[in-house]
Amino acid sequence: MEQPVYRLEKLNFNGPLDLLLHLLEKNKVDIYDIPISEITVQYMEYVQQLEEDDLEIVSDFLVMAATLLEIKAKMLLPKEKTEEEEEADPRAELVARLLEYKRFKYIAEELCGYEDRASFFLYGGEQIPEEVKNYIPPVDLDALFGGVTLSDLQRVFREVMARREEKVDRVRSNFGVIRRDRVSLSARIGSVLRYTRKYRRYSFREMLSEAHERMDVVVTFLAILELMKMGKIEVTQSSAFADIEVQATDTADTEEGLDLSSIEDN
Repeated sequence: MEQPVYRLEKLNFNGPLDLLLHLLEKNKVDIYDIPISEITVQYMEYVQQLEEDDLEIVSDFLVMAATLLEIKAKMLLPKEKTEEEEEADPRAELVARLLEYKRFKYIAEELCGYEDRASFFLYGGEQIPEEVKNYIPPVDLDALFGGVTLSDLQRVFREVMARREEKVDRVRSNFGVIRRDRVSLSARIGSVLRYTRKYRRYSFREMLSEAHERMDVVVTFLAILELMKMGKIEVTQSSAFADIEVQATDTADTEEGLDLSSIEDN
């Protein structure tokens, strides 16, 4: 049977991989299952038509031709397969090179398209107000931080934070906010007067048995003094530092003379 003759039109290709991709697309074959025999015949026909003066370009095509012949020879040899491992496909390395070249060729075509479309766009000139163009920063940051690196700034920051932590009072920093309770002196006078009506004679210490805050004690003592001034109670003390005895007077049962309007609440 007469061997078919393949005719290739005279085309310019960017290297042997570009020619191989053209042959695969023309023959509509799968890049993962290259028919090496047919592709090699067509490739060699093109190489024979080369009339390049540049020996480097011709040598690239000849090296690929030798690679195709080597792959073809390996595929004609008897295959030896063991149970442990499968025989590698001689075409695998060539397929990987073709896929990588095809990917970069596609990217190059996309970028070329962007370059062609860029000629259809017009860009306006800069429209910056004169005030902005002539603005001079009050501080030249380049001169201010000249020679300062990022590591220098980090070191200074750590030193500042360390000094700040040393100044912190570990005890007082855990204190909460103490809010002062507003104590009414006039209300406490009324409370002491009611206590006096009930018990008539009592110890100042006994009356303060339910007081838990220092402010309560102070305001209660002031209430005692105000009631003494009004004549509602009498206070006696047997000796220095002895307990204070409080006793109601005859007017303790009445509200007469009890004017609390002039007393300032604290």
